Amino acid sequence: MTSKRFSLVLIKPSHYDDDGYVIQWWRSAIPSNTLAVLNGLALDCQNRRILGDDVDIDIAAFDETNTRIEPTRIARIVGRDRGLVCFVGVQSNQYPRALDVARELRKLGLQVAIGGFHVSGTLSMLPGIQPELQEAMDLGISLFAGEAEGRFEGVLRDAYNGTLKPLYNYMDDLPNIAQVPMPILPKTKIGKVSGHITSFDAGRGCPFQCSFCTIINVQGRVSRRRSADDIEQIVRTNVAQGVNRFFITDDNFARNKDWEEIFDRLIMLREGERMNIKFLIQVDTLCHRLPNFVEKAGRAGVTRVFIGLESINPTALGAAKKRQNRITEYRKMMLAWKNAGAITYAGYILGFPTDTSESLIRDIEIIKRELPIDLLEFFFLTPLPGSEDHQKLYKAGAPLDPDLNKYDLEHACTTNEAMSRETWERTYQQAWRVYYSPDHVVRVMRRARATNISIGNALFLMLWFIGCIELEKVHPLQGGYFRRKYRRDRRPGLPIENPLIFYPRNIADQIYKHVRLISWFVRYERVRRSIKQDPKAREYMDEAIEPVLDDEFESHEMFKVSAASAAAVEKHRKEERARTKIAATG
Repeated sequence: MTSKRFSLVLIKPSHYDDDGYVIQWWRSAIPSNTLAVLNGLALDCQNRRILGDDVDIDIAAFDETNTRIEPTRIARIVGRDRGLVCFVGVQSNQYPRALDVARELRKLGLQVAIGGFHVSGTLSMLPGIQPELQEAMDLGISLFAGEAEGRFEGVLRDAYNGTLKPLYNYMDDLPNIAQVPMPILPKTKIGKVSGHITSFDAGRGCPFQCSFCTIINVQGRVSRRRSADDIEQIVRTNVAQGVNRFFITDDNFARNKDWEEIFDRLIMLREGERMNIKFLIQVDTLCHRLPNFVEKAGRAGVTRVFIGLESINPTALGAAKKRQNRITEYRKMMLAWKNAGAITYAGYILGFPTDTSESLIRDIEIIKRELPIDLLEFFFLTPLPGSEDHQKLYKAGAPLDPDLNKYDLEHACTTNEAMSRETWERTYQQAWRVYYSPDHVVRVMRRARATNISIGNALFLMLWFIGCIELEKVHPLQGGYFRRKYRRDRRPGLPIENPLIFYPRNIADQIYKHVRLISWFVRYERVRRSIKQDPKAREYMDEAIEPVLDDEFESHEMFKVSAASAAAVEKHRKEERARTKIAATG
């Protein structure tokens, strides 16, 4: 019989909104893959009894975006037994919140560790130990840099023996992730995410060199992959507990060298066993050039795709080392996904050196007319710690906002060459309003009907985005349903509000938001029904969804709007002529 207990608490922190309250929901939007990974590794350690045959490891996993984190409650979970609280997957914007909670846990006598992209990226790209990391270490908090596969059990043993190291740095030794314990969360935790969607990474690393990206400096540029057998096990285990929607979190699944084998395995599950499984993936803008990639993705159950479009300005793309993005391929790629029945998301960055407020709004209008994108997401060009952009600005002594909480891609964190901070921020807000204008929401629904994509799903997602921006004032990736605010869960240094003010205001706020949401839904639901009932709706055609011609560059403004655009077209034509010549002589 076991007689000892070790308590492990895993926490994926949220971060603060502009008023200092934790961003938290009744149902959050994005599942945490890092939480699933660490929970899976912890379960493996538990099953192998790595602390001894007489020691039970009790595991509790929490995502703060949908669960309130109270230090005193965490202390009660640990009790008088030995234990460790790990803040996992901590991004730069989440680091201040993680440190605030960790500070309180240390006061209660608990052992605490912090890992994730901020710790890893900072140690990877900047000299020495940065002040915010040193502050944590001075509090007796252990820091973990790198990936936990093959290392986590060592940390648990150290915590059990009371010998945690100040820093575990494995950035120079990225592990193989094939045949390692699978990422998994219990259905009760997945149920707190909208749509009951869970996540896993099929691979890590990206071969490209985008200067604003942290992935390549934290996870490397070499593809490390789970096998098709691993993926099948993950899917089957989740389906067995009633979960069949998945977000494959690879930064670029198209560059996973085993993509075809994985898709073939998923196709076997869907078509051979009639398993009802669906996926959201992230890809680059040249994925359609991989033979069978898009077609097999559709058969494998990929119904939503995120694409890092970033800009339609070739000069901006070149400055960010995003040279793999070719505007001459955008329509082909987007229409390929339309033909596969997938809803498309695209990321768009505001604030490249060539961007002005006027040029950005002009380009968004062009995108609305000429590219068959369903959902466009806007981001500030942000020098994230761990990126090449941040490293260069740091070394140059350029102005960088000292508040890490703002490094969430929806705040201006440095200066911009072409716009003042006020203009930049105003343009960011304007971009959302311009793209999600009522006429364009209807246009996207019409395109969905014409391309055999669910109008209801497209409308739901657009309303989600509109609600997050207009009502909740947060990016849709940080969004959720029914905002939860706790009066005392406010950023240290800000006053705790009077309950007679706080509670009536928040009740009124919820009523107002739901009235607005219902009014939008009623308005667009009428349109959705009329489109669905229109016998000619499938015949709808516009510039964006018309078939790609061999040389259509004279008929679309996107290819003529600047000298750089025209140069990109000429380069494409030269490449096509060369390919034709090779084929003719081959």
